[in-house]
Amino acid sequence: MTMVRAAITQTTWTGDKESMIEKHEQFARDAKDQGAQIICFQELFYGPYFGITEDKKYYAYAEPVDGPIVKRFQALAKELDLVMILPIYEEDMPGVYYNTAVVVDSDGTNLGSYRKHHIPHLDRFWEKFYFRPGNLGYPVFNTAVGPIGLYICYDRHFPEGWRELGLNGAQIVFNPNATKPGLSNRLWEVEGPAAAVANGYFVLQPNRVGREDNEYGELAVDFYGTSQVIDPRGNFVGERGSGTDEELMIRDLDMDLIRQMRDDWQFYRDRRPDSYTSIPKP
Repeated sequence: MTMVRAAITQTTWTGDKESMIEKHEQFARDAKDQGAQIICFQELFYGPYFGITEDKKYYAYAEPVDGPIVKRFQALAKELDLVMILPIYEEDMPGVYYNTAVVVDSDGTNLGSYRKHHIPHLDRFWEKFYFRPGNLGYPVFNTAVGPIGLYICYDRHFPEGWRELGLNGAQIVFNPNATKPGLSNRLWEVEGPAAAVANGYFVLQPNRVGREDNEYGELAVDFYGTSQVIDPRGNFVGERGSGTDEELMIRDLDMDLIRQMRDDWQFYRDRRPDSYTSIPKP
């Protein structure tokens, strides 16, 4: 049996960037103390979820993928011997910004990044004001714990990207989120398990939790947490996260389940890309 001990986190906005960074550094230390080998934080982990409004001041939260925050966590990853997934606000150049997750290996190496492809523009999710659509494809990163894929929040509604990650060799896919009550509640329950089953891999979904009214007052939404870890058969690994409170979740992933699931259900063998004639069309 091959096991990977993974951690995901959920929290709310403290009110300032430095305390958020320190909080997540402590999450990483606590996870390592509990034997974790890899950790993933929530979407845009060191700031508020600023899609609530359209305000140019939040552009200041953007940093390069080799900027100060990533370098700070590279040093911590090396110190702790811990793979880290860092969902950041990326500045590619002034005025060009992406919703990005950076993969740092356990030796502190920056392995690369994924840029969120699907950008919503809905009430209090005004993301097109802040992000360009991702343009780096669906990379899979060979980390110390195995091949890792990334998909960010609203991406999860689109099955094509989940499949791209499977075809590219992912065995664990992290899907960091900032998701609130409303139309998404039922989708949150089913999309992760469906993706795990259809592609025969683990899906880990951290989500923000709590109300960021310290930033947005009456406009704030109530993120519902319930972060979840799902095995290749679509089962939750342990309990889902709290719906109201900050939490560090540690779960053991039995990697042998990937081969078992794929041998039982030959979805990769039986798929028919030659017949899916409408998918590549606009």
